[in-house]
Amino acid sequence: MARSDWHRPQVDPVDENTRRIKLTISYDGTAFHGWQSQDNGISVQQVLEGALKEITGLDVTIQGSGRTDRGVHALGQVAHFDVPKSVTIPQEKFAIAMNCKLPQSVRVLSSEEMEGVFHARFTAMAREYKYFVKEKSDMLPFDVNRITGIHHLPPLELLNSYATFIKGTHDFTTFCSARDDCTSKYRDIYESYWSETRDIYNRRIFIYTVCGNAFLYHQVRSMVGTMLTLGQARSDSDIFREILESKERSRALQTAPSDGLYLSRISYDEEEYRWFEEESGDKQ
Repeated sequence: MARSDWHRPQVDPVDENTRRIKLTISYDGTAFHGWQSQDNGISVQQVLEGALKEITGLDVTIQGSGRTDRGVHALGQVAHFDVPKSVTIPQEKFAIAMNCKLPQSVRVLSSEEMEGVFHARFTAMAREYKYFVKEKSDMLPFDVNRITGIHHLPPLELLNSYATFIKGTHDFTTFCSARDDCTSKYRDIYESYWSETRDIYNRRIFIYTVCGNAFLYHQVRSMVGTMLTLGQARSDSDIFREILESKERSRALQTAPSDGLYLSRISYDEEEYRWFEEESGDKQ
């Protein structure tokens, strides 16, 4: 789909009296009720804003590139916040100062001042997620809440035969939670594949990587759960294609647990996936 069809709000340049600071963040989501601030539990956004309050003395709102659910982790979440220019902390020092105030489960990997038009959410060009799976017999104590364990890993080739159908522009209603209020269920998926690696103890891990312009609520976990369920039953790839194309939520199978899911990367490079538009014929 053309980028003009993403229907994102216009982002104005940063005000001349304001500093906009971009943060790249990693966190273990186990103890948090997701990214977004809420009343029923502590969130990643809340602890970050609390750290900034201690550092600057100001009530600062942090805007993330997207929400992660309860228990979902991040390797490369991106967020931004605005402070007056009277706050003279050097850009790179925000990360150092915040890490002194944050729990070890949340780390600010970098902080930099952005000029012109930048918004952590609305100028993001792509979001990448990874999902980690092991056989239960290979699960170690260190994997609890961080990797999903299943009885048997399906053949990698079979999982990839499902994953290839996800690439492209599709209506993902089948894999969308009823709680998602997006009017359009179409999303562009640039990458979708399974790979195998080993942990530091030489035990097998399957990793699902998916990258797209945006995702629906529970979309990735629903796709992963359906692929794993079909794969363990050795179901033909055409069955997955039929489930996707049905656009019926009732056809989706198990939703994978949150513990194996990681928001791994946010891209702001307008050229990185321009080939997708060119190949699909939807040029800007």
